Amino acid sequence: MVRLRYFKGLLLSDFSAPGLTWNDEFKCYIGQANRYREVLSYYKRSHVEVEDSVLELLPFPLIVDRIRLREYQQEALNAWLKSKLGIIVIPTGGGKTVIGLKAIALIRLATLIIVPTIDLLQQWYENIRELLGAEAGRVGGGYDELKGITVITYDSAYTQLEKIGNKFGLVIFDEVHHLPSEGYSIIAQGLAAPYRLGLTATPERSDGRHKLYPSLVGPVVYRITVSNLVGKYLSSFETQRIYVNLTEDEEKLYRHYRGILRKFLSQRNLKLKSLNDFNRLVRLAVKDKEAREALLAWHEALKIAVNSKAKLEKLKDLLKELNGEKIIIFTRNTSMAYEISRLFLIPAVTYKTNKQERIEILEKFRSGKYNVIVTSSVLDEGIDVPDASIGIVLGGYGTSRQFIQRLGRILRKKENKKARLIEIITKGTSDYNLSKRRRQNANL
Repeated sequence: MVRLRYFKGLLLSDFSAPGLTWNDEFKCYIGQANRYREVLSYYKRSHVEVEDSVLELLPFPLIVDRIRLREYQQEALNAWLKSKLGIIVIPTGGGKTVIGLKAIALIRLATLIIVPTIDLLQQWYENIRELLGAEAGRVGGGYDELKGITVITYDSAYTQLEKIGNKFGLVIFDEVHHLPSEGYSIIAQGLAAPYRLGLTATPERSDGRHKLYPSLVGPVVYRITVSNLVGKYLSSFETQRIYVNLTEDEEKLYRHYRGILRKFLSQRNLKLKSLNDFNRLVRLAVKDKEAREALLAWHEALKIAVNSKAKLEKLKDLLKELNGEKIIIFTRNTSMAYEISRLFLIPAVTYKTNKQERIEILEKFRSGKYNVIVTSSVLDEGIDVPDASIGIVLGGYGTSRQFIQRLGRILRKKENKKARLIEIITKGTSDYNLSKRRRQNANL
């Protein structure tokens, strides 16, 4: 009889199998714990008798299933249930969380839910209590309690991997696009859970590491786009682009910094057309003074383009024109958010805003006491944002993820509501190029 067991993120066996290699120190075959399901299946097909002590599952709590899924949510869940592995891709505001909760209710095994932020940890905790009638464990943000349903941050899962690795039968990776990073991918590899569900609106990564999904959580098994949900489940929307020019002084300074960058790239025969190109420049800047100067020039030029005076003038006009509408203003950086807050007396939510103040601002926005708020990227993911009808983007990155998440913030279904996402873009600059790239990547 073959003994199959778990040890600190590893799978140990007396018998060879795909994914296992002999280890002289352990005197047995070892592999990453995520090979458990595959190895066990191989032994069964090979008619190998197994003494399996890998999983030591926490007891699953008594639950009450109060979840009713929409048609597309049920389709997504059905696609996942075929193998109980894989990723469901649904736009922000489309209800990914309830699909995860329904999966928990159906599988009824100890479940670990991994989230990127404390805010999402708290949201899952409250949804589990409301829709499943269970008190979940929480790990992260000052909490440290494992239960049959536990919500944990990616950071805490990484540090406590050896402790939690064989305690759960189902693992849900919320905002699964975080998982393939070099650090977090170790979490998936060290968990023995045979059933895995990934949830995201934006699975693709600019570094290409989304190619690791099949080995970590499974492939994309269901995908639905914003356009499929608009009208019935999400508000109809329009995107609008408003172009502005740099002032004469801004133009002069912008060209100066771009000239420094172009000269360096030309001398070194380098390009700057992709994330890999940019990362190469960053690596060079660590040890090369000229590369550091070029990188600084790139940053200064972009700052001029993104934070141009004309953008603030156009924003002033828009706020007058849209008086009374619920508006979220998105900026690229924190300093611009606070500048807008100061000029227009608008509450700002940034990474510097403490939790209590952020809750208070968002609650007043929800109730209508505030009609406009300004934020940097802190609201792009992981925070429950009240309904808004208009988003104004003053700067962002060239990725589709941020664009789709920001669009999702204004698309939650409301009767007779048509959402608008307005981009204010500086013509003839890198700001224009970034806007074009993120819209192309988002297929909008």
